[in-house]
Amino acid sequence: MKKVRVRFAPSPTGYLHVGNARTALFNWLFARQNKGVYILRVEDTDIERSEREYEDRLIKDLRWLGLDWDEGPDKGGDFGPYRQSLRMDPYNEYADALIDQGKAYYCFCSPEELKKEREKAFSRGSTPVYSGRCRDLPIRESKQRVKAGEEAVVRLLTPDKGILTFHDMVRGSLSFQLSLIGDPVLIRSNGIPSYNYAVVIDDALMKISHVIRGEDHIINTVKQLLLYTALGFAPPQFAHLSMVMGKDNTRLSKRHGATSVYQFSQQGILSSALFNYLALLGWSPPDGREVLSKNELIEGFDLTKASRSAAIFDYDKLYWINRQHIKMLTDKEKAEKIFVELKKAGYLPDSLDHKQWQWLEKAATPLSKGINTFSDIKEKFSVFFIFSPETMTAEARKVIETDCGRKVVTALDEKLNREKEINFDRLSVISRDIKKDTGCKGKDLFHPLRVALTAQISGLGLDTFIPLVEEGSQLSFPVPIKGCAQRAAEISCFIRGT
Repeated sequence: MKKVRVRFAPSPTGYLHVGNARTALFNWLFARQNKGVYILRVEDTDIERSEREYEDRLIKDLRWLGLDWDEGPDKGGDFGPYRQSLRMDPYNEYADALIDQGKAYYCFCSPEELKKEREKAFSRGSTPVYSGRCRDLPIRESKQRVKAGEEAVVRLLTPDKGILTFHDMVRGSLSFQLSLIGDPVLIRSNGIPSYNYAVVIDDALMKISHVIRGEDHIINTVKQLLLYTALGFAPPQFAHLSMVMGKDNTRLSKRHGATSVYQFSQQGILSSALFNYLALLGWSPPDGREVLSKNELIEGFDLTKASRSAAIFDYDKLYWINRQHIKMLTDKEKAEKIFVELKKAGYLPDSLDHKQWQWLEKAATPLSKGINTFSDIKEKFSVFFIFSPETMTAEARKVIETDCGRKVVTALDEKLNREKEINFDRLSVISRDIKKDTGCKGKDLFHPLRVALTAQISGLGLDTFIPLVEEGSQLSFPVPIKGCAQRAAEISCFIRGT
């Protein structure tokens, strides 16, 4: 196989959709597996919709996802520029050459005339194809009309009959009737190249060896192959990936949930988890494993084994994979992720001192268990920062308003008030004393103890909670953490007032 050179060529007209991100990732895996070159090319010829803001966001999102490139608008390279808007000269030069060779021609048909042609075709029940009425205009006459200011597009002259067949690395042999193609536009009347024309010039001049993209481009491939032939360029190999759909088998859209890489990053999805999940959309490793590192995906990826069936985006599966990747983080890595979320929530300051970081690292693993994303962590940490008897649930109130509940809370308040230092071992001794003093045992003892310290009926084990809340109460946070003695006192006061 010749030197692999692939490209991801998005249009900067919006945020990076996960379907396009999957395409970017498959190209990247293929390039890295084959020791090839990965190129980022920005196709910004849609002047009305392209914005530099989207290009900047696109680059940030690709980097966040874990993709890097060898050539691109921000890195340069031997085959630049890497923005289509800066490549107008070769587009015009090759178009002029095709016209002079009789392989392309100027078309002066107005939009109104073309609309009538389409409507006539639809009324006959046939596919609308340009009639070719301008094909036989003399080249000299056409050039004079254009020079005089008359608007025209440049069209490729294509065969009216025959079948074009090409091999797709994913779908095998594909064939198309040329009578249904028509003469595609190369240069629009405003001088901007069409997608199919610009992409062929770019891919050829950048020596792209493989074009890996969505199946919605299959019909474009036919037009592009005709262009490769007309221009005398050797075409690359093509691979068309299945579409990414929602569970209802419709194209993934906002009504399904988050659809952009940026949205998932803001929701607390790990970049490694999204990378892992996108790699499994339309492909799976032969050993059936689903939680894989980047290096494992590079090693096992096989483009020819990509599925032809639609890839279903399963949010629950993404969250499951994210949970597995969260488990693989170190305490320090978890703490760093948690810090960002708790700072946004106002629980933590803009920076932490050494003791605060130590506390956060100790809390990171036990409190991150079971979360789908790090955006869920605020609720988990609220057990430390938010303690209010008045906002307890009715179920928690019911626990402490029983006869045993009142006795246990009152006894706990009295005993903790006499303690200089509180830890779980000491609480175990205290709880045994309370059991003896009150006669309350089992859930009648332990449920009130939990509510008295957490204002919740379930959650973090007290053996983990107590050392964290006691240590945290000694630290300076924007929202102070109340220690065990203060908590028991507030609950005791609360039930005396009810």
